[in-house]
Amino acid sequence: MFGYYLNLAIRSFRRNKVLTALMVLTIALGIGACMTTLTVFHVLSGDPLPGKSDRLFYVQLDPAPAADYTPGEEPEEQLTRFDAETLLREARGSRQAVMSGGQLIVDPAAPGQTPFFTDARYTSADFFAMFDAPLLYGRGWTREDDDARARVAVIDRATNDRVFGGEDSTGRTLRLGTSEFRVVGVLDAWRPVPKFYDLTFGRFGATESVFVPFSTSRDLQMGTSGNTNCWASNEDSYALNAPCAWLQYWVELDSAAQAGDFKAYLDNYSAQQKAAGRFERDPNTRLRNVTQWLDFKRVVPSDVRLQVWLALGFLLVCLVNTVGLLLAKFLRRGGEIGVRRALGAPRVEIFKQCLIEAGTIGLAGGVLGLGIAMLGLWAVRQQPASYAKLAQLDLSMLGMTFVLALVASLIAGLLPAWRAMQITPAVQLKSQ
Repeated sequence: MFGYYLNLAIRSFRRNKVLTALMVLTIALGIGACMTTLTVFHVLSGDPLPGKSDRLFYVQLDPAPAADYTPGEEPEEQLTRFDAETLLREARGSRQAVMSGGQLIVDPAAPGQTPFFTDARYTSADFFAMFDAPLLYGRGWTREDDDARARVAVIDRATNDRVFGGEDSTGRTLRLGTSEFRVVGVLDAWRPVPKFYDLTFGRFGATESVFVPFSTSRDLQMGTSGNTNCWASNEDSYALNAPCAWLQYWVELDSAAQAGDFKAYLDNYSAQQKAAGRFERDPNTRLRNVTQWLDFKRVVPSDVRLQVWLALGFLLVCLVNTVGLLLAKFLRRGGEIGVRRALGAPRVEIFKQCLIEAGTIGLAGGVLGLGIAMLGLWAVRQQPASYAKLAQLDLSMLGMTFVLALVASLIAGLLPAWRAMQITPAVQLKSQ
């Protein structure tokens, strides 16, 4: 019967071309607007590290003065250098990484190539394994390299292509600023969205092009970028004992029990630092996994959330209009339905026939809506927002387009189909 009803629906479309086109366009506009905003929301709110985000935790301590304390307030979002290096040295997690961002001058030292600025990440040896950063060539550096303040670097694929012509550059020399570094690894294409490991350095930006040991960056006094919060005057905000929070610290923990133990360790550490006179406040620590940290920081822009709600409201308006058009279409065919009922067709079959017709209209609207959504995403990519280039339709959202179109049209067809199956055959036949 499905094929028969589908054939009837197509015939009905041919008889009422204008009305059918109007319904398809109405659904398409609602679907296109919805899928544009939902795709952007999907991209920005996704899990940047699937399968591992529940085992990576962001660490917060509270070394700020007691005079400014308000009960229940959040601690500093970053760590001081002293605390970060102490936690790194004590290494209570399965892996741990301290980091900050900066900019460096890359000097290719090759004929025809000029020096250029690039984003850099100063971090520790566990960074690449913790965050599943894929390496095209070589490896990351070791903890021994951290301790030795070694002049080693990992570069991304684009930098490797630009400076070394895409060859395996491990073991070769790269000049960064005024110092020479040995390339130990080349990072393959990698762009977690959002860039969760450092939200102070562009939430949806590309990953850095050059990675060097944090200890080496301090030894060479490389410039840093990002947020720095100091609560006392100091000549060098990045010195070991400076009263300034400017470093991100992540730890990998393998179980809930280990997470609980690490939280207790942070509390004990804070109590020890207060007893030593470094901390003035009682222990006030936080340990959030990747998802919790992104939720806390409200990474998805508020305007994106608002656009989703507005698009859903617009879809609702489109569905209301579609309900009215379907009612007009089905009730106009009262004579045809009356004849079918008089010939023995039960009401449920009339209901099915009308729903199949509504669903067919919805699928046609989904096809057109997909085109509108792709046009909308193209318009988003032209915006100056940091996340604009990420607005791409993936397979999951492609499938969702047609599911949403079908479900929306079926919902819109429920009332008209119910009204159509209530038509009394005797009344319709008498009026013929």
